[in-house]
Amino acid sequence: MITAIPFDFPYDGRLEPQHTALLVIDLQEDFLSPTGYFARKGYDPSPLRAILPAVTRLIAAARAAGLTIIHTRQGYRADMADMTPYEKWRRKRAGLDGTDVLLRSGPGFQIVSDIEVAPGDVIINKTCNSAFTYTDLELVLRARGITHLMFTGCTTDVCVHTTLREACDRNFQCLTISDACASGDRYAHEAALHMVTVEDGVFGALADSEAVIAVLRQLAGPAC
Repeated sequence: MITAIPFDFPYDGRLEPQHTALLVIDLQEDFLSPTGYFARKGYDPSPLRAILPAVTRLIAAARAAGLTIIHTRQGYRADMADMTPYEKWRRKRAGLDGTDVLLRSGPGFQIVSDIEVAPGDVIINKTCNSAFTYTDLELVLRARGITHLMFTGCTTDVCVHTTLREACDRNFQCLTISDACASGDRYAHEAALHMVTVEDGVFGALADSEAVIAVLRQLAGPAC
């Protein structure tokens, strides 16, 4: 079991690699680049870049242990046919009209080069904060028999937390990895992590990357 709060994960002690996935949420150029969407909104992307070493180690350990690795990317069609009037209004208000920021046709849509995406990894493209909304994420998880999810990525308070909440409502067992998630707003990040643990783990459990990696290495065997 992984040492976590408010309980060790998973609660029943059954962590099986073939039924577990590591989610890597939105580690894209548009959020981590100094010229991307996040920076243009006035946020400092450096806290997001700071988690990359931990995420990289987690991916390597998870892959060696036989977990499914799932990356998500947020962005809209180049013709913006899937963008709501509200999102178009927000885009104009942010001065992004005429740019390819947050469009799938732009370079900012791509996952940062620091993150290795292997041929066997799954990539989910989304338009909403939750990776479940208007995507085939749940279909992929059910088809693979995945019941347990580990969360990394950005931002803790928006896309990570929204996906986490929906996962819990769909009866997945969830673990948020505290130092492998980040936000441009430190208060929001800390509040989002705290909310995982309230009511005896209403949104699952919370652990740090070293605790997770230690168990993944045990699952992978002596060679790792």
